[in-house]
Amino acid sequence: MDICKPLTDGPLHHALTPMRLLRGLMCLLVLFVTAFMMLVYCGFLSAVVLRFVSIHHSRKMTSIIFGAWLALWPFLFEKINRTKVVFYGEMVPEKERVLLIANHRTEVDWMYLWDLALRKGSLGYMKYVLKSSLMKLPVFGWAFHVLEFIPVQRRWEIDGSVMNRMLSTLKDPREPLWLAIFPEGTDFTEQKCIRSQKYAAENGLPILKNVLLPKTKGFLACMRDMRESLDAVYDVAIGYKPRCPFFLDNVFGVNPFEVHIHVRRIPLSDIPTSEDRVAAWLMDAFCHKDALLSAFHSAGHFPLRGTEEDLSLVKCLVNFLAVAAVTGICTYLTFFFSIWFRIYVCLACIYLASATIFNIRPCPILCFTKPPF
Repeated sequence: MDICKPLTDGPLHHALTPMRLLRGLMCLLVLFVTAFMMLVYCGFLSAVVLRFVSIHHSRKMTSIIFGAWLALWPFLFEKINRTKVVFYGEMVPEKERVLLIANHRTEVDWMYLWDLALRKGSLGYMKYVLKSSLMKLPVFGWAFHVLEFIPVQRRWEIDGSVMNRMLSTLKDPREPLWLAIFPEGTDFTEQKCIRSQKYAAENGLPILKNVLLPKTKGFLACMRDMRESLDAVYDVAIGYKPRCPFFLDNVFGVNPFEVHIHVRRIPLSDIPTSEDRVAAWLMDAFCHKDALLSAFHSAGHFPLRGTEEDLSLVKCLVNFLAVAAVTGICTYLTFFFSIWFRIYVCLACIYLASATIFNIRPCPILCFTKPPF
């Protein structure tokens, strides 16, 4: 069985040298500190205070602020670690409202979707359906909450109501939206693949080698609640060379050397509306994805190489300096200006931690600010 196996005869990863270790630790520190300061100062004002006035304007401001912070991750991957990101298939227009369905090869797949979203100006509007345990991460979990990621526990009796409630708030046609879901429900491993193949054989389903059988309920909920407000669905296949990375592989720049992303645009008219037919359509989509990944493992690339441009080093540096400047000002105010800023930071932390745990989101207090949809 083919499972994230190396695609070259060369080394499986870069050596973890002291310089890579130090650089990775510095990057983690920068990402953590910038996230914390932008959350307690900018994020609290845009996602909490402004939301009492207007959800639309709150999301717009939050997307600008955290789009700048999220752009630090592609900067780390592509410019600092020199990971080559190659795009295939169809061009994605800017400012669309789309649903992305991607394979889940490893724990960092969702981070590489940021590389595509950044190129399309929708990075701050990207939202994920992700496991609820990630919301417990210190500081980063607060960011996921502010960005309105949808947490699930993989128990539909609980997840169904959570998804329906949050999806119902994402229908404003004025707002770009990139909603990403991983229908496999978990990352791909050899043991999980064996169990998936055994279940498929027992139930007369296709035997897949490179992906797990997709779970349909989350995708069905997205299509039922969001179909009328979406422009398209994008089927995304992700492959790695020479092997699938873990989170710390990315941080320290030891792996991967290349990330290959294939994008297939699917008009909404091609997706059935009945529950049974949607489930069959999703299974066919994953059979197609499985075949794409088999071809990738054989040839080392996907078909139909795209024309997405490389990230601009100048723009990445300008964005980094802007985020660093804001972080520096916030740090100065917190530690050297007035005790009232330290009190504010403590109160903001208490609120953000509580809001993340209990999934609390303010509602506008004035009726005329309700979105007209």
